[in-house]
Amino acid sequence: MEFAVSYSTPYFGVDPDRVTAYARHAEACGFGAFYLPEHIAVHPGATVGTHEIPPALPYADPLDCLAFVAAATSRIVLGTAVLLLPYHHPVVLAKRLATVDVLSKGRMRLLTVGLGTLPGEARAVGVDFGTRGRRADEAIDVLRLLWEGGEEGVSFAGEFFAFEDLCSFPKPHGVTHLPIHVGGSSRAAARRAGRRGDGYFPGGMLTPDERARQWDLARSSAAEAGRDPDALEHTRWGSVDMTEDEVEAFAAQGVTRVVVSATSADAREQRDRLSAFARRFGLDRA
Repeated sequence: MEFAVSYSTPYFGVDPDRVTAYARHAEACGFGAFYLPEHIAVHPGATVGTHEIPPALPYADPLDCLAFVAAATSRIVLGTAVLLLPYHHPVVLAKRLATVDVLSKGRMRLLTVGLGTLPGEARAVGVDFGTRGRRADEAIDVLRLLWEGGEEGVSFAGEFFAFEDLCSFPKPHGVTHLPIHVGGSSRAAARRAGRRGDGYFPGGMLTPDERARQWDLARSSAAEAGRDPDALEHTRWGSVDMTEDEVEAFAAQGVTRVVVSATSADAREQRDRLSAFARRFGLDRA
């Protein structure tokens, strides 16, 4: 079981010293990865389920922020939870991700992508909300094609993206493709993870039965696509106060990584809660 932390810029803020201090402390505690969320733009009245998103929350650009964190750390792996893939052009995104991976010496390895739930956000970036699933599938294919392509160039002709003899450099650090995990709370997301993803990171508001069904669906979809279901990573949100019994229950469900957040907005309390978690699970490497 691996353990990672999430930093919520909307609630913890974007003060650069606090962001880097949190990441450095997480790294010193022994956490393996550092995740950031994304919203490109929100608007008054935007809601996720029954929760209204305050429009002034500072959602920092996750990749820019992760590049900043990479320069202040040396080991911790970089991740998104989630990057809203349909709202990014994959030709631009391929270069951005590879650049962060190269500059971090191979740490941009937990990209988790999702579709987004705000129709207004989709309209703002010129994306048809109803086709964002197909657009995301195509974007994953484009990212991998560009990363593996050489100096001769690669071509693609799809519903949303098309190009001929295109070259994208730099390449990811020491690998052909960066892993792409799929996040979401729907069965469509689980199928996408199995067919195209390197892992599944389901949302937190699922019943135990639905969660189990979606993980089974991700695995069966991988097998149907001729992929190895045992190669899929299974990431879950957890609580910074979770017990050993809860972690063991996660492991029994096939979970391979747990992501927690310090929750408190107070910097000292954040450090204390991460430290306590690390001691409880023997993570401390400092």
